[in-house]
Amino acid sequence: MTHYVEGMGNPFYSSALAAANRGWSVFPLRPGAKQPALHGEQHCPRTGDCTAGHAKWEQRATDNPLQLERAWAHGAEYNVGIATGPSGLVVVDLDMPKTSKSDMPDGMATFQALCERAGQPVPSTYTVRTASGGWHLYFTAPAGVRLGNTAGKLGPLIDTRAWGGYVVAEGSVVSGSVYQGNHAPAAPLPQWLTQALTTSPTPPRPTPAPQPGRGSAYAEAALRNETANVERAPEGSRNAALVRAARALGRLIASGDLDRTRVEEALNWAGISAGLRERECGAALTSALNWSIAQNTGRRTA
Repeated sequence: MTHYVEGMGNPFYSSALAAANRGWSVFPLRPGAKQPALHGEQHCPRTGDCTAGHAKWEQRATDNPLQLERAWAHGAEYNVGIATGPSGLVVVDLDMPKTSKSDMPDGMATFQALCERAGQPVPSTYTVRTASGGWHLYFTAPAGVRLGNTAGKLGPLIDTRAWGGYVVAEGSVVSGSVYQGNHAPAAPLPQWLTQALTTSPTPPRPTPAPQPGRGSAYAEAALRNETANVERAPEGSRNAALVRAARALGRLIASGDLDRTRVEEALNWAGISAGLRERECGAALTSALNWSIAQNTGRRTA
């Protein structure tokens, strides 16, 4: 591998050269952002890399020190993008929930659970902490397999970047936060992860939507409305919405207007549709319904 002397005085140029020293192909991103800082097809000058036609960022990414020097000349503060496909990389992107109030586990926690279920240790490899608090795990791509990008295939808040994708390199700054790496070598992508990325997942068993019943018109409307409220609940309030709905419908179970099994099926379906896990729904429903039924003294079901 060819090694270049890192630039002095411009940390972004130094980051680009550090990535090139690893044999990775890089290109400039907009200062303080993640978007490519390259001309689009409509403004293509048809010169240089584009002489034979417009070249996109994946085609223009390079580890050539002269091209990198030109790109980051005069102290240009372009962030650094790494084209994962040409670099021979597969990067596992472990993201954070969009809001701090989300009840969803972050990508790292989900990935650790994935490793545990597979009976595998969490891989040790070159890792970058992202500006949002997530993680990029870098791996060398397996020989003979051309992997593309995935979104959520391995689990919620887990994406992967390979051919057709790129990641923001260590040393780049987004929203005032620096991408920070651990300087370890990139390990080969584990075989079990390669298999997981190349195997079509088994479709989940569909959960039936609530079916019409024989309750009063008021009870039926309440069931429809509470189910819809749970389905529409935003992240961070889904569990609370499920509990409120169960407590509201519990009194109609106690009065005999609704069947408990039917309410549980309807609210469980709504909670899963909203993004809750099935075991979360079951525990919350049992507790809330038991409480509501005990608190109401109306006509009981047999």
